[in-house]
Amino acid sequence: MRALFLIPGEGSRQLQAFAAVAAVAKGLYARVQVVCPPAAVPLWALHPQVERSLAFPFNSTTLADWANLLGSVREPDFQLCINRASGRQVDLMLAMSHIPTRLASAGFSATETVQEPADLWGAQAWQAFLRPIGVDLDAAAFRLALPAAELEAATSELPAGDGPLLLLAPADGAGDWPAPRWQELPERIRSRLANLRTVTASDGSIRRQAARIASVDVVLASDPLSIELALLLGIPLVALGRGEQELPAREGVKGIGTPGALEQLDPATVLTALGLG
Repeated sequence: MRALFLIPGEGSRQLQAFAAVAAVAKGLYARVQVVCPPAAVPLWALHPQVERSLAFPFNSTTLADWANLLGSVREPDFQLCINRASGRQVDLMLAMSHIPTRLASAGFSATETVQEPADLWGAQAWQAFLRPIGVDLDAAAFRLALPAAELEAATSELPAGDGPLLLLAPADGAGDWPAPRWQELPERIRSRLANLRTVTASDGSIRRQAARIASVDVVLASDPLSIELALLLGIPLVALGRGEQELPAREGVKGIGTPGALEQLDPATVLTALGLG
């Protein structure tokens, strides 16, 4: 069986689909391809069960783009399409694709429409799209496996020592926890835990970033991509600007702070969330 996923959106939304793609691949013995924004193609190279990712500019398309995509999705014999895009053009393309089962939350091309739950963590919300095809989803249990060589390379770059290793991943742009807070936090922790080691999120490739996160003991992040990677890799996480409903109910995972108002977040609250209060 072949399955096609159409997934617009930024990197964190792409990562939230990893567990659903894995569930379809395993539950239906499916060969999976993903259509995603160009910037997300390297992300899908991390997923061992995705045989191909197709770059598609969902937000700036022409008729030629849609015609080319139609040609790409008609060439393989897909039996299933799960579509998270919307609009008349994508509906026309899918209606002409001859894929027999097409799931979406709306649109005339869908053979079955689903209602997206508003009260579930983003990765688990995919269950609405899998239930009609008889696939169960436990997104919190999914773990992304990385090659041993990449993990070894990441470990070789970490600070020496035997103390706990904390990775800091601030977000870019306004509304984040202030830079001075990020900078002073390690020293505040060392006043209680002298052998603490700290690193920042890698500024290299996504594979390097994932391997570094997989090699630490705990992640403190407001960066959406780092948050989702930590969740996929099973690393203890304190997520700034995430409510509890936006995270899996799992030991070692906490969300604190109000999105867009992290400047009001007290460092003491962060220390408490890290288990140092």
